[in-house]
Amino acid sequence: MEVIMMAVGDDRPGLTQSLADAIVDANGNWLESHFARLGGKYVGSVLVALPADKLTVLERAAGRMDASGLTVTIQPASGDTAETGRKLGFELVGKDRPGIVREVSTALAGLSVSIDSLETATEEGAMFGGTVFRARAEVLVPETVSFDSVRSALEEISGEIMVDFDD
Repeated sequence: MEVIMMAVGDDRPGLTQSLADAIVDANGNWLESHFARLGGKYVGSVLVALPADKLTVLERAAGRMDASGLTVTIQPASGDTAETGRKLGFELVGKDRPGIVREVSTALAGLSVSIDSLETATEEGAMFGGTVFRARAEVLVPETVSFDSVRSALEEISGEIMVDFDD
């Protein structure tokens, strides 16, 4: 079976090791992960394959981590890993403002484009005279939607946004 472990806690040395130890103790295999320092917290997710009869071992280990200040939740993975559509990557840069992620996600959803991965950040920058919003995304575009349609939808959000697509 496959499960997703999600962890949030105050960042300190040894957090990734404690997750890895719990997975090994449950005879699991660490398949894929994403970790970051976000808002001063350690935030991450791990896709784990493990024998179904070892799930309770992993859940008990998660409970022990919760007691030490690292909140860990475990959810079953859907098991449906078949991707449908064509991959398209892009970077987006523009003046930051409230609602920009909603605008981008609305434009993509309107074309039935699925977000495979999305990383965002803000930084101070002179290019736009204030805070700059940056996003890097990998999306799955339906066969019936052209890449040009995706480009147009994103560029229509604002004249202040620049979009650079991977070739």
